Amino acid sequence: MPIRFRFSWVPFIATALLVAIGIALGNWQTRRAQEKEGIEAALQAQAAQPVIALSAATPDAEAMPFRQVRVRGTFVRDWPLYLDNRPHERRAGLHMLMPFKIAGSGKSVLVARGWIARDPVDRARLPATPTPQGEIEIEGSIRSHPARVYQFGAPAPLKPGAIVQNVSIGELAAASGLQLLPFMIEQGGTADDGLVRDWPRPSHGADKHRGYAFQWYGLAAAAFIFFIVTGFRRGTKQ
Repeated sequence: MPIRFRFSWVPFIATALLVAIGIALGNWQTRRAQEKEGIEAALQAQAAQPVIALSAATPDAEAMPFRQVRVRGTFVRDWPLYLDNRPHERRAGLHMLMPFKIAGSGKSVLVARGWIARDPVDRARLPATPTPQGEIEIEGSIRSHPARVYQFGAPAPLKPGAIVQNVSIGELAAASGLQLLPFMIEQGGTADDGLVRDWPRPSHGADKHRGYAFQWYGLAAAAFIFFIVTGFRRGTKQ
């Protein structure tokens, strides 16, 4: 029996669409993996640099994302903020943010102080979190902005003690009247304040994205192979 291929426009168009979608999504996941790998390389490079003493006059070239810094000043205790929907080890929780006034200047820097568990009964009730009084020194890692999550509904107005899903440094500066540096610090180390400082690594998930890319490329290949095989089957039967 001679082997023939029977071409049909409908299966061809459907296959072309599946192949195009699979390749496009595979490429997107590959780019996401490369971005995460680039972040990891930047993390390692900045971790190898000496810790810098941050001040209001620190050059932008030194205040790079992921750079380890130490800064002296006082927490602005009357402007705590809480970022909602920040789970940790499968527990619902919040990230506590607070401005930190830099010693010897009129400027402040936003500090992510740590994670606290959410009250399972009353979501609006916040645990008591001690805040150091007076001038102290903290260490941490620079981040360009607070991490964002999907915004459900209209954002809550910014006010001291507000629980919000997302916030930008510019929004906080406008609401508080503080002169904030254009980046934030994720506080490190340990302190007797009940806060967890096991921050999510921004480079986490590169392998997951490569796995998704492999699945999308596999879908494109499977669609193409299915089109070829069924075309030969139809042609041979005919």
